[in-house]
Amino acid sequence: MQQGGAVDTEVTWEDQQNINKFGRLNNRFHELEDEIKGRKEMTENLEDASNELILADEEIVRFQLGEVFSHMPKEEVENRLESMKEETTKELEKLEEEKESILAQMADLKKILYGKFNDSINLEED
Repeated sequence: MQQGGAVDTEVTWEDQQNINKFGRLNNRFHELEDEIKGRKEMTENLEDASNELILADEEIVRFQLGEVFSHMPKEEVENRLESMKEETTKELEKLEEEKESILAQMADLKKILYGKFNDSINLEED
């Protein structure tokens, strides 16, 4: 049966597994993009907080711990902000690496699936 020039190709169990894997990878890719965006915003906020702290004249400043503000020495807050920035940067690098790995796996699956199904399958996002 042909529709619009496309040839009917039998979908094997392995093909279905590849399609499903591509779908899961695509979902994770979008989750990662959201997480990366959030980490970048957090990094910017921490950088802004560090810059504001430099301008502060007080030796005791308010620092938010969860939902509570606590009065802490300026130096301790600087150290905490620096460690938070380092941790966020490491997490961001890890997320970027995972994103690149997922993109590579998706590219491999696209080659396999487009090789078999040609125009009968659409793996591109609009």
